[in-house]
Parts: sequence; structure tokens; C-alpha cells
Amino acid sequence: MTKPPVKERAEALSSEMTDAQQAAIRVLANELHRLNQAVIGCVDAGLSVELQRTARHHSEDGFWGDLLVPIVVKQR
Repeated sequence: MTKPPVKERAEALSSEMTDAQQAAIRVLANELHRLNQAVIGCVDAGLSVELQRTARHHSEDGFWGDLLVPIVVKQR
């Protein structure tokens, strides 16, 4: 059994989310794009970057999210 394409899966999931959840996902997606651009900038400047989980944030309702820190290594 194959999974439906990513776009269709994302649309199906988002239709089940509240407006506040969809807005939070948009903020996360925008910030992840900025993070990825920053990682690319570091790599292009001669650095290696690894993102490591340093903690996990938990809500009282049982939801959780990983908190990250960059590990940066200069190679030149």
C-alpha cells in the first residue's frame, strides 16, 4: 500500500486542524525556512552544522515538541 503524495496528505491533515493550529503550523514553516537558509549560509561559509535536540517541551494536554540547539564545527 502506497501513501498518497505529500501535498494531499498535508491538505488532509490541515483540514482537521483548528484555525489556531493552522496558523501555528504556518509560523513554524516560515521559521524553519529561515533556519534552513541560515544553515545553508553557515555551510557556504565553511562550517558544518548539526541540529541536536536539547529538550522536549510538554503541554499539560500531552502534546510535545523538540527544542533544538545548533552544534557548529569550523572545518577551515
